[in-house]
Amino acid sequence: MAFDRALFLPVSREDMDLRGWDFYDFLLITGDAYVDHPSFGAAIIGRILEAEGWRVAVLAQPDWRSPDAFASLGRPRLGVLIGAGNIDSMVAHYTAAKKRRHDDAYSPGRRAGLRPDRATVVYSNRVREAFGNIPIVIGGLEASLRRFAHYDYWEDKVRRSVLFDAQADILTYGMGEAATLEIAARLASGTPVGEITDVRGTCVAAGYPGVCAYPRVEVPSFEEVSASKRSYARANMIEYQEHDAVSGRAVIQKHGDRFLIVNPPAYPLSTAELDRVAELPYVREPHPMYDSQGGVPAIEEVRFSVTHNRGCFGACNFCSLAFHQGRTVSCRSHESVIREVKALTQHPGFKGYIHDVGGPSATFRRPSCQKQLKHGMCRDRACLAPEPCPNLDANHTDYMLLLRKLREIPKVKKVFIRSGIRFDYLMKDPSGEFFTDLIQHHISGQLKVAPEHCVAHTLDYMGKPHIEVYEKFREKYNRLNRRYGKEQFLVPYLISSHPGCTLEDAVRLAEWLNRQGHMPEQVQDFYPTPGTLATCMWHTGLDPRTMEPVFVPKTPHDKALQRALMQWRKPQNRKLVLEALRRTGREELTGYGKHCLIKPDKAPPPQAAGAHRRQAFGPRPREEGTGKPARPVRKKGWAKPKKKK
Repeated sequence: MAFDRALFLPVSREDMDLRGWDFYDFLLITGDAYVDHPSFGAAIIGRILEAEGWRVAVLAQPDWRSPDAFASLGRPRLGVLIGAGNIDSMVAHYTAAKKRRHDDAYSPGRRAGLRPDRATVVYSNRVREAFGNIPIVIGGLEASLRRFAHYDYWEDKVRRSVLFDAQADILTYGMGEAATLEIAARLASGTPVGEITDVRGTCVAAGYPGVCAYPRVEVPSFEEVSASKRSYARANMIEYQEHDAVSGRAVIQKHGDRFLIVNPPAYPLSTAELDRVAELPYVREPHPMYDSQGGVPAIEEVRFSVTHNRGCFGACNFCSLAFHQGRTVSCRSHESVIREVKALTQHPGFKGYIHDVGGPSATFRRPSCQKQLKHGMCRDRACLAPEPCPNLDANHTDYMLLLRKLREIPKVKKVFIRSGIRFDYLMKDPSGEFFTDLIQHHISGQLKVAPEHCVAHTLDYMGKPHIEVYEKFREKYNRLNRRYGKEQFLVPYLISSHPGCTLEDAVRLAEWLNRQGHMPEQVQDFYPTPGTLATCMWHTGLDPRTMEPVFVPKTPHDKALQRALMQWRKPQNRKLVLEALRRTGREELTGYGKHCLIKPDKAPPPQAAGAHRRQAFGPRPREEGTGKPARPVRKKGWAKPKKKK
């Protein structure tokens, strides 16, 4: 279906001419195709600037091989805003095994290669070539996670803050709306970009630390964390602890003769502010210039979905959410979500199904506890793991009532939840009423949850609850499905080769899966993405929370062994599974019993019928002239025994 390109932000000189623009204020560059939908960061930033009266043009996936493409729309009046896209460009391009991906859901026609590696750095440097001394602000997930000196998995080394490599003036981290609007207002007022150093949720470079306007803490320098893994782990933990809008201090990290100043995080948007951001005039579709190229596949997952919250206090150690959006949850009002769903029912492609009402974790619509609002997140413990905090508020009533209202909207047949049920949080709800609603109304055939592993110490390194919590959840899930006559499956997400997971642990996971009667169709290898605590463990071999050593399965072969154990039935994994069982001394799992994972390497040839008798008694006698086996001579009074009923 075609949409009028005039509804989108301008992407060409012709679009600007149609609007009568002889200038524009900000150039917004993104590594994704231009999709005007609130699930895409570039669309949010563009629309919120537009709502404040700024003229914004979009340059999506420009040809980075020459600065000419970056100057195609002319020089913006105030500055250039750059983001690599919804995900880190290196994750978009490479698998956990560092193999090049063959497609890109965020590009037209799923075509790979339309953005460069390290897109934030490349785009920013090209802008410098095209426009010279113009204010450059970088943001989005890639910049956010790389704001400090960070371990880069693809180069296997520590890189300096992306702010320096990009030669940008300001880096915004987190969701970025408040910081972007403040920067725009100051630039418009004539403030030189070099003097905009105190905006919350931003990073700047300075010649001396006194530029910082907030209480601050200094972490080991780029040179120190590059040379010492203990220094890297110590710095990473401080950076993580200070990422709190209430209690966080500014963090300073020296890079050579300059200082990186990371101001405290921006405050989470209020409910009214989130409502406003969600209800800006998005077209909610890819730009029509992609129609002839097969569209943009990423829209399919979110076209009829609604984001109702932000933030995640689950804080899994392998997840980047806590270091990007933060651990404080904020949410939209019921009225705003209802308005959005009613608008979706008018979409020509709507078939009655809301695919998701979620966010980082779908069920979070309130702070983890009241203490969090006044004092910030606890530094010495997590809210849910290894045991839920006694102060945890796990009431699901508000979310349940929202879903009930959405189910009553005309033209809505079903409202599904697909973006993450925290089963440990759900099990702490004293009511249980939401669990019943979930089973009866909000599952589309199967529910995916993330126990991630089954071994306690591995789960501790992950920041996940122990497996007993998942098993209790599964029992209740199955019980409720039987009660309501539902046939709905439960699919566990699992990670292989996470720091702290030994080969023995991987065997125990395979045993656990075998007992469940489940073998995953796909396996997720641990992926060391910048900024997370688990990536720090992977790089340093230390748990930054305790500074104690942690085992890391690093070599490709070690990772292949763990991955094969999770899919032990596949013939191509047979040699690896046998090797893993030999190396761990678990050969008893090779055999024919139910508890066994794999059959012996050389099974004896099957015996022909009666072979065991011939070995003991010799060949059976034959009737003369026929060659048939002789019938046994039965004594008088013999009767065939009756079959037992």
